[in-house]
Amino acid sequence: MALLLNAQSVAKSFGATMLFREVSFTVNEGDRIGLIGPNGSGKSTLLKMLSGEILPDAGEITPRKNLRMAYVAQDSQFPAGATVRTIIEAALRRAAVPEADWEQPLRTTLGIAGFSDFDAEAASFSGGWKKRLSVAEALVQKPDLLLLDEPTNHLDVAGIEWLEGLLASATFASVLISHDRYFLENTTTQMTELNRAYPNGMLRSDGNYSEFLAAKEAFLHAQAKQQESLENRVRVEKEWLRRGPKARATKAKARIDNANRLIADLAEVNARTRTETANFDFAASGRQTKRLVELEALSYSVDSGPLFTGLNFAITAGMRVGLVGPNGSGKTTLLRLLTGELEPESGSIKRANQLRTTYFEQNRQLNEDQTLRRALAPDSDAVVYQDRVIHVASWAARFLFTGEQLNQPVSRLSGGERARVLIAQLMLQPADLLLLDEPTNDLDIPTLEILEETLLEYSGSLVLVTHDRYMLDRVANIVIGLDGEGGAAVFADYAQWEAWMEERAQAKKVARAAERPAAAAAQQAAAKKKLSYLEAREWATLEDRLAEAEETLRKARALLEDPAVASDSTRLQTALAQSEAAQQQVDTLFERWADLEVKQTQ
Repeated sequence: MALLLNAQSVAKSFGATMLFREVSFTVNEGDRIGLIGPNGSGKSTLLKMLSGEILPDAGEITPRKNLRMAYVAQDSQFPAGATVRTIIEAALRRAAVPEADWEQPLRTTLGIAGFSDFDAEAASFSGGWKKRLSVAEALVQKPDLLLLDEPTNHLDVAGIEWLEGLLASATFASVLISHDRYFLENTTTQMTELNRAYPNGMLRSDGNYSEFLAAKEAFLHAQAKQQESLENRVRVEKEWLRRGPKARATKAKARIDNANRLIADLAEVNARTRTETANFDFAASGRQTKRLVELEALSYSVDSGPLFTGLNFAITAGMRVGLVGPNGSGKTTLLRLLTGELEPESGSIKRANQLRTTYFEQNRQLNEDQTLRRALAPDSDAVVYQDRVIHVASWAARFLFTGEQLNQPVSRLSGGERARVLIAQLMLQPADLLLLDEPTNDLDIPTLEILEETLLEYSGSLVLVTHDRYMLDRVANIVIGLDGEGGAAVFADYAQWEAWMEERAQAKKVARAAERPAAAAAQQAAAKKKLSYLEAREWATLEDRLAEAEETLRKARALLEDPAVASDSTRLQTALAQSEAAQQQVDTLFERWADLEVKQTQ
């Protein structure tokens, strides 16, 4: 595979804080690289350096000549007044596509991303649709290399699966930062962890996330054996030094120097491999009541229509409920109903007497000007946790904050550090029922694992909203599924809800197929009035031809995923050519469809 981008011995610091140094990173054609690492290790910084947005303090980053590269930032923001169309047109302009050729790639890319209203204002979209638009903005530029920073943030499960399919079948290379373990499992062919614990600052391996875990375990095992061997050698040398060798002898002096080097090497290894983890422990109230909340025929609607109707459910002691559904289906609304912040449109919510509820809000904000000290301990220099008084410095250390950070403003904290502050505030509130709305955003994988273990050990009840399917599978012992159209049902697990949604989607396709002949006949009759005879005949067969072309493209892309093809350069070049030809055919048919559609509506 040809080299697309080469970063050699790069380093970056912010003030006195060294993020990484002497890090080397390459991207070849066809690579799909997952980039992980602890919060604060510099993942986003490295990605921005690869994109050219910021410069390294040392080292060099060399892209291939004429490399087309697109970068999707962690937060998708668009200017006021910008529409879906104007954003994509601006991207096409940046990619130097002639204006006369804009319409076809615009329609094709936005169709793939799920957009139908091209004149909608982007600033009004939910976080998930803003993310889809950011990805479409990047795709329309036909990049050779796509860089994505936490692309699953704010996407619902359907959005994540859409992005998985897009990346898995893409012909361009990609580097993506994500803490979504299933997403990494399904989209990557290589994994890289950026972490100062490794001798070269990072560990890279072929394969997806599960294969990376096996490689990491083997590496750490070898490193532990090496460390044990080094400790034994240092122990022997220290015993020899205690006996007071005469340093004037040449051999003795050399051995003393060697002993000191071994001691220094061991100190460096110990410092590098020392790991710390956040310490979470939510406080349950110890309540013995069996039924905490009962929902009876619960319904709620918004201007766009019903969110859920006739929902019946009881939350009992020790229950861990996963709440799933598309963006806008009412998950956060249902949590707010449980807190009493909203009142149901119909039906009822019965709560146990003096029920204590703690709510982790998805968009909960911290005071940017407040110091970390006051954010963790608002009233004094101590907190009361599980009837114990704990000094703020000890409380901060529990969440991996240093004493030097206590007097820094919250505005200087990373996304993951802010999430840890919010969880620290949550832990000070003993509860019968925990309501968690997307608590995983910005948390690194080690912290996610600690949070999962904490929730599994929590003796109270909880309702969890998260797009992290791995966490749902581990934590939830029952699932409430919303379909986004007013439907709601209870399932044993996430997979059962997903199968239910697929059955409903198939039923809709069958219903639409039954309606299609009459609609097609009416459409053809109208088209004949405005199209020429040959154009009308072409229009009548265009839908079938498009379906065939898309199936050919799907098979061509699937061929690229075949390991036997990927490892054979000749077969791979042939497969790439077939995929590009199939894509060109689909694009041409879409363009013709758009032309005829415009002509018949004039």
